[in-house]
Amino acid sequence: MTAVPARYKPRIAPAEFVAPPAAGPDERIDVGALFVGGGPAGLAGAIRLAQLLETAPGVREKLGDTPIAVVEKGKYPGAHLVSGAVVNPIAFRKLFPDVPETELPFRSPVSGEAIYYLTSTRAIRAPVVPPTLKNHGNFIGSISEIARWLGERAEAAGVMMLNETTAQKLLVSDGAVRGILSGDKGLGRDGTPLSNHEPGVEIHAGATVLAEGVTGHLAMTLVEHFGIRGANPQLYALGVKEVWDVPKPLDRIIHTMGWPLKGSEFGGSFVYPLGDTQVAIGLVVGLDNADASLSVHDLLQEFKLHPLVKPILEGGTRNQQGWGAKTIAEGGFHALPQRLAVPGALLTGECAGFVNVPALKGIHYAMWSGILSAEAIFEALKAGRDLQTGALEGYEAAVRESFIWKELRTVRNMRQAFNHGFWSGAALAGMMTVTGGAFPGWRFGTRSDADQPVHDGDRTYPKPDGKLTFDKLSSVYASGNRTRDTQPNHVLVRTDVPRDVGDAWIAMCPAAVYEWIRDESGKQVLRVNSPNCVQCGAITAKGGRLTPPEGGSGPEYTIT
Repeated sequence: MTAVPARYKPRIAPAEFVAPPAAGPDERIDVGALFVGGGPAGLAGAIRLAQLLETAPGVREKLGDTPIAVVEKGKYPGAHLVSGAVVNPIAFRKLFPDVPETELPFRSPVSGEAIYYLTSTRAIRAPVVPPTLKNHGNFIGSISEIARWLGERAEAAGVMMLNETTAQKLLVSDGAVRGILSGDKGLGRDGTPLSNHEPGVEIHAGATVLAEGVTGHLAMTLVEHFGIRGANPQLYALGVKEVWDVPKPLDRIIHTMGWPLKGSEFGGSFVYPLGDTQVAIGLVVGLDNADASLSVHDLLQEFKLHPLVKPILEGGTRNQQGWGAKTIAEGGFHALPQRLAVPGALLTGECAGFVNVPALKGIHYAMWSGILSAEAIFEALKAGRDLQTGALEGYEAAVRESFIWKELRTVRNMRQAFNHGFWSGAALAGMMTVTGGAFPGWRFGTRSDADQPVHDGDRTYPKPDGKLTFDKLSSVYASGNRTRDTQPNHVLVRTDVPRDVGDAWIAMCPAAVYEWIRDESGKQVLRVNSPNCVQCGAITAKGGRLTPPEGGSGPEYTIT
């Protein structure tokens, strides 16, 4: 049997997350430019705008007493971020030209690389590294460490950092975005205010820059509200990552394809050195897979048993804070929104879809788009234009003229090429690479992940030993998750779903949020253990909707 998750979406409407401004001057926070999300896009944008305002005090005055603010739902910048991460340093050189590379927040430069095709027992090394995966000149780091470093630089530049603050609703009036409404704190499970209740606050801004990352709550709301969905639906993958303390240094970055995935499944793995004493290991799998028993977390545990990988980890231990999971936007060029600027607001980074899947890169795109958003705001202010009447369209033009647009267009059909299997996809991707993206001359269409049918799966996984392989719940503990058990449920799914859909969600979720139970009538229903949630975003891709939890809750990643 098969079932389609999209047919069982929760009964919500995007309009629920849009509201008109209602607070008076004494009841709200007024800022000049508001960056929603303390990740690479939002922080790079805030830092760049602060740098520009330093050169033009008259322009700074136009933004009021609080020129720049960043809203971050995690406990600190980077608390909810997970990435490989091999980083192109171009945006760091733009923002910090006088800072030596040795003082930038990287662990080490890329010193070598290898690609393998795996079977269950063998590793066949590719004779050459494809052009898209060549990483000479790039650096290896932790995105959570990078974001904390950028957050410190933003604060030093005078940016107001509003950590532990969620962006719950988009404030819109007269066709323009006016800011956001932050989420309440101190609500009980049923939404009743507790003794420590703090109501959400309207934050009004001349320009609202959405930099929420993948499956961004308000970014998705904005795209629906303004009717600017891309030609293709966005596609997603789920990545699970561990950081290990090891006795032997790894001298190269490693990427693999093939096992433990089947031929119809898209994805691969990475093993990266983090200096001499740590390695990062992860597995990424497309969420368009049809197998209701596929668990990325458990496949990663199996991957660590492979003869190529096990010796790298031998004698080591998983770091006590060394586990995380995150969804990745994979739709590419054809899934970008029709517009990146609307009156009063901009879309940046991964919530806009700026990820180059063949190159496994997105951090420098996020930072560069944040920089371009800051420059567009500054130029509009300098010209005396109203930010809420179309003055931000310069951002759209700047993105289209940048390397982001050019590079994404070159690989515009590569992810879709794998819709019908690995080998046919690899052949098509090879032709696309040789022709610089000119082949084919048309757009490959695709279905959303939630529209892909799922069916019974027969996968089994090795029993975790607690030393090399680990279960989901002990891994959630390693994420530093601090979600309060009694806060309202922020994971919106239907509980009356077919067996295949529920099984797919249970297997997919890396944090054991979902389980089957019997209700009072004996009917099998899905239970949602939302305090386990690590905000990976996969459920949004596969038929549910992740909404912001209470500010400051969720994981507290430090080295992912």
